Amino acid sequence: MASSNTGALEYRSYLNEDDVTWRYGSPPNYDAVDKLFHEGRTKIWPPGLLEEKVQNIVKTWEMEMFHKVKLDELKSVDPAKYMFSLNGRKLLSLEEKTKQGGGYNTLLQTSLPEEFRCFNPDEETIDSSHQAFTTTFPRGFALEIVQVYSGPPVIVYKFRHWGFMEGPFKGHAPTGDMVEFFGMAIFEGMQVDEKSKVVKVEFFYVLYIFCSSSLDNINHRLMWLCVFINQMEGCLLGFN
Repeated sequence: MASSNTGALEYRSYLNEDDVTWRYGSPPNYDAVDKLFHEGRTKIWPPGLLEEKVQNIVKTWEMEMFHKVKLDELKSVDPAKYMFSLNGRKLLSLEEKTKQGGGYNTLLQTSLPEEFRCFNPDEETIDSSHQAFTTTFPRGFALEIVQVYSGPPVIVYKFRHWGFMEGPFKGHAPTGDMVEFFGMAIFEGMQVDEKSKVVKVEFFYVLYIFCSSSLDNINHRLMWLCVFINQMEGCLLGFN
């Protein structure tokens, strides 16, 4: 991980703080994923614009959620009040997220039958899921804000995530293909400055099936039907 990592500071706060317990021993390096972001983004937001500020807030939130171990060292959220939900599911506290495995496990919750899961968050730890996805996407999984629909204290935005499957995934060979998906999110209880704290985060998106190309056609169609029904049900529940 040794690198200047200076570009990461352009998009993320609280990255070079002293006395932080980092999950993997040192601050994460964002050189590769920021390069991917610069090369593949569809929007370039001028500094100071609301969209640019929201983009930096989200990248900071992601960095802290994935890489800081101690809850009291989180600066982008209020640890005592923070709640998280995916696709209209039950709101989870930070402690509940940790018990669920945190990281990718929280973001890939699913009610699909186990036989249709290429990735089963119920069987993964925060470290095993991190290893799986950083192996599959060695350049990282870039994020950009496509549109902001409302400003603080309740920020609603559309995002785009993308990366290239240049490594194996759970026994499936790399394809080199781009994996891309769009979604919506709500960040609540904050202002667009470094002193504000997020107290509630809700994400809404259809989960992408990374290894669908290796499944037979029947299972592929059945699986996508399950994905559509389960995830759309979650989105409808979340917005009602």
